[in-house]
Amino acid sequence: MSLKSVKLMNTSCKEYCIKYREILEKALATIRQNIENQSHLKDAADDYLSMAKNYLKDGKALEEKGDFARALAAYSYAYGWIDAGVRLGLFYGVDRSLFTLYK
Repeated sequence: MSLKSVKLMNTSCKEYCIKYREILEKALATIRQNIENQSHLKDAADDYLSMAKNYLKDGKALEEKGDFARALAAYSYAYGWIDAGVRLGLFYGVDRSLFTLYK
């Protein structure tokens, strides 16, 4: 892939990157942990949330550097952790426009 192609791909990712970050931040603000007692599931919920927040932080740093393609990838990973957590019942999230709900 040529440098010109990489720059074009990165530029086209910019608006998706911004949109996805905003949706991710809304999703993070919406969810609540569904596991209250100390257990393996509580540890898993903590890990999922930590991974999502770390990928969000990484994505913001990449976005600030203008690396929109990699920032978008980081936001996608973050969202995957949140969505999987909601699907598994680790988090409570009821907005079907934000999450893949089990029922």
